Amino acid sequence: MQKTALLAGATGLIGSQLLPLLLASERYAKVLVVGRRPVPVQHPKLVQVVTELDTLEDVRLQLIADDVYCCLGTTIGQAGSQEAFYAVDYLAVVKLAALTAGNFASQFLVVSSLGASAGSRIFYSRTKGEMEATVQQTPFRAIHIFRPSLLLGARARPRLGERVSAVVLGLLRPLLRGPLAKYRPVPAAEVAAAMLRAAEDDGGGVRMHEGGMA
Repeated sequence: MQKTALLAGATGLIGSQLLPLLLASERYAKVLVVGRRPVPVQHPKLVQVVTELDTLEDVRLQLIADDVYCCLGTTIGQAGSQEAFYAVDYLAVVKLAALTAGNFASQFLVVSSLGASAGSRIFYSRTKGEMEATVQQTPFRAIHIFRPSLLLGARARPRLGERVSAVVLGLLRPLLRGPLAKYRPVPAAEVAAAMLRAAEDDGGGVRMHEGGMA
């Protein structure tokens, strides 16, 4: 029996790569996209739910799905403040998890970050770690947490720091082996494909995905 997928963050780097995979997958009869603005895509499977992230409760009955893919994320620079960043990367993510778990979704697949830790002194990493810890308390049959290193791909708003880091890490790639391999830059398309494969596995429990995802 075909299922329903829900994707939050479809306009982002990973989400934009994941959406066409979900639409093409025989696993899904319907793909719900929830976000602050519609995606410029038309497809018989696609249903768009346009709402602000802080009012997800208002569309709760439209967020009924089997597999929930959460690709929400920003940067402090783009958000404008730590508070605005926290509202997206923690509050919106855990709210989506709570609402969809309450709607009896089976799986929750979320993009975090390498180095995420609730005990980190770095605000970004600490926020991601706190998000992971909270999400793991929700009653999904399976929770998949993806911790990619630096993401490669064309962004709507190029980030100079990431471009510089990609060049540096690219030069260091031959040295990033063994335990260091997880620090290699990873294409966003690779993460998107890994998310779909994880859902198709239909396993259970909490699973962490780091490093190479090909």
